[in-house]
Amino acid sequence: MLDTQTKRRIDDCRDILVGKLPDPKAQIEQITIGLIYKFMDDMDKEAIELGGSTKFFSDDYEKYAWDKLFDTKVTATEMLRLYSEAIESMEKNPNIPQLFRDIFKNAYLPYRDPETLKLFLKTIGEFQYTHSEKLGDAFEYLLSIMGSQGDAGQFRTPRHIIDFLVSIVDPDIGETILDPACGTAGFLISAYKHILLKHTKANKEGLNIYEYNNLENKSFNNLGDQLTPDNRKKLIQNIAGYDISPDMVRLSLVNLYLHGFPDPEINEYDTLSSEERWNENFDVVLANPPFMSPKGGIRPHKKFTITSNRSEVLFVDYIAEHLNPKGKAGIIVPEGVIFQNGRAYKDLRKMLIENYLYAVVSLPAGVFNPYSGVKTSILLMDRTIARQRNDILFVKIDNDGYGLGAQRAAVKGSQLEEAIAQVSAFRKGEAGGHAEQSSHPELVSGSGCGMLKQVQHDYGTIAHAVSKSEIAANGDYNLSGERYKISDQQYNSAFFKKLGDVCDFKRGPFGGSLKKEIFVDEGIAVYEQSHAINNNFNDFRYFITEKKFEEMRGFEVKPNDILMSCSGTMGKVAILPQNTPKGIINQALLKLTPTKKILPEYLKFLMESESFQKALNKTAMGVAIKNVASVKVLKELQIPLPPLSIQEEIVAEIESYQKIIDSAKTIVENYKPRIDIDPDWEILRIQEIADVNPVSKNPASLFNDWFIYIDISSVENGSGIIDYSNKIKVVDAPSRARRIVNLNDILLSTVRPNLKAFGYVDKEPDRFIASTGFALLRTNDKCIPKFLYYQVFQDFMINQMIASMGKGSYPSINQKDVNNLEVAVPRIETQRQIVSQIEKEQELINANKQLIEIFEQKIKDRIAKVWGENKEQEESMGIAAEPQGGYVKAKY
Repeated sequence: MLDTQTKRRIDDCRDILVGKLPDPKAQIEQITIGLIYKFMDDMDKEAIELGGSTKFFSDDYEKYAWDKLFDTKVTATEMLRLYSEAIESMEKNPNIPQLFRDIFKNAYLPYRDPETLKLFLKTIGEFQYTHSEKLGDAFEYLLSIMGSQGDAGQFRTPRHIIDFLVSIVDPDIGETILDPACGTAGFLISAYKHILLKHTKANKEGLNIYEYNNLENKSFNNLGDQLTPDNRKKLIQNIAGYDISPDMVRLSLVNLYLHGFPDPEINEYDTLSSEERWNENFDVVLANPPFMSPKGGIRPHKKFTITSNRSEVLFVDYIAEHLNPKGKAGIIVPEGVIFQNGRAYKDLRKMLIENYLYAVVSLPAGVFNPYSGVKTSILLMDRTIARQRNDILFVKIDNDGYGLGAQRAAVKGSQLEEAIAQVSAFRKGEAGGHAEQSSHPELVSGSGCGMLKQVQHDYGTIAHAVSKSEIAANGDYNLSGERYKISDQQYNSAFFKKLGDVCDFKRGPFGGSLKKEIFVDEGIAVYEQSHAINNNFNDFRYFITEKKFEEMRGFEVKPNDILMSCSGTMGKVAILPQNTPKGIINQALLKLTPTKKILPEYLKFLMESESFQKALNKTAMGVAIKNVASVKVLKELQIPLPPLSIQEEIVAEIESYQKIIDSAKTIVENYKPRIDIDPDWEILRIQEIADVNPVSKNPASLFNDWFIYIDISSVENGSGIIDYSNKIKVVDAPSRARRIVNLNDILLSTVRPNLKAFGYVDKEPDRFIASTGFALLRTNDKCIPKFLYYQVFQDFMINQMIASMGKGSYPSINQKDVNNLEVAVPRIETQRQIVSQIEKEQELINANKQLIEIFEQKIKDRIAKVWGENKEQEESMGIAAEPQGGYVKAKY
């Protein structure tokens, strides 16, 4: 246990260094070096006391011994010189173990203030340890300071979460253990202590490492006393770690050494890009991998099962693929892995559910506070259990024993012990109970709800199990546990009511009431379908007189009315604002006036939801053009109606998400790369810096099966992003497929109005062919491809293209026009600097896009929760439900 005096000395060391080294990581490195330096001197002194001789500070290194530094004849300046020389040369000291040489590798003193060093070393000198146990405790406390984000998006995992995960996975003697992104080796040390604890004579209650470390008074400390020396040695040899950062490797080596590992197996290794350790499999993997992909992206090798360049996806894939046949794992992942809709995420979840996963533990959003509010979950894998079970356990932790604010103060009511118990019960096949038929008869079919309460195993108040088939049903393999949970609380708080019971309906006038001849230039506004579709009430095309308005007052709109489009683009919804102009609806609109039972904003969210829209489409009439059915049918649709206070909470939550989305969209939509043109730059024609359309013959003849066809629709307009999913059979190849595409080629649309449909080929091509609607640009050594690509975004380039265009329905520019387009071209180094700056901006834009995706999914999930999260949500609306022995049976 860390004593108060040791903690105070560590804090004193940091206080001394903070003026010279404000970065906590730099402070830790210097304190680490100082502690090890003093530790080696202590061991030399102990050897002399036992009748031996010095080892570490001997021969040419004797002059660097601790006492030599503090000789009264040595000035502070001389001390700085000696100490700086010592730590820089210690990696070459033949008298110390290779481990210590690795620790001192590339070490140096980053400041040159003699008085600061003297005060620092004096404080380090107060540590008097002849063994590593207390020094290990001091080092653990030191590492707890390091919570700031690293270069690769790493966050230090809180100690109690490490112990919690290790206790669930439950490693044991004889199992090989890996952390492929080990950081400071926290998971490895916790696993080591957990195994020692399991083989401790005094541990008669079978405490796990989480329970043991949370005891106020530990009645035993002699961990692992039932292990033989050979067993303990083998246990240490079975524990390994990788990390890409040499600084993290150094810290983990020290940490493990101070916890009794004489020769730790920690390797500086790029887990995602290197292949040399690909064939190393393990029985247990524990990890909190980096959440963000490094700058410049990842170039993974081709041995991964899942194709992706996202670090969190690749790490999970790597861990799953490197488990032995009976292997097990626990991995902390960001929420994107749980629910994002990208293909790589879906493929990963599908693979996990089918072969590896048995449980998902949702952690509170504040676990990494104050350094990050990122929401995380734990994926639990066990290949044996995954083969035996047909369901997945979902555990939701709301209280991990600490407040979720920046200070993370301890609080009562931690659910971690209960979670460990529930996961253990699930692993053993012990169901905690079985959900019964709904106790609310008003919520079953025949009374208007049509809501199907799932039959699921209940593992206490924080866990429930869901069948794999249920999770796989819609193909996205979403691992958000709340999506599948239907509780009594939800039934009590979300009674279903007919839409007609909470709204007054008015369909727009049919027949000849609104003929064009009645319209006037100014007067009372006529609301059209476009107002509901665009949610915009500023522009009006048609007006009627006051007299005509009096005749049609029944169609009048007022603030908080909801307008819904009824034909063609059907089901779009908008709320009329408080300052809405006086007016009436036309025949293509339906007006809903909410009663006091329902908030207009809440109703709007329900009507925009997938559940409502699906039901609306089922009732629609027409084939080519869909039309809303009669008002009578719409009134019968069922909606969930919680109390107004709950509606207000739901609206506030969704609106907070929408504000984030709107802000991020504003950034994304208004951004385009801008280059400030220097008048001194050389003006060159494109043909001087690039080949234009270097391949002109039909390339389809080169292949006999298929190729990727890139046309205008494959390019996200204005962003340059290319969709590479369009596979075309050679026999179906369009005549326009006539440009073979290489890596770093630029595609420039030459047909108006698609001038902004340009793209950059950033993927290694495999039979990529572009449409002749593009000019294909391949730069030479005068221009970096990305620089020319970013030039295409500039207004002066677009203006040149427009000026070159011919007349006609589809004006275009030819190859000669493209050749003669002028570009401002600086020196190559300047081009690189500009490209680097723009790519930094692009990283921020991509982060905002990801933010939009995350919070749009949050809105969907929140609305799904209101509906009851039933995979057959149209059942909940009373559209396709029928009584089946007291339950609701879905019609397929």
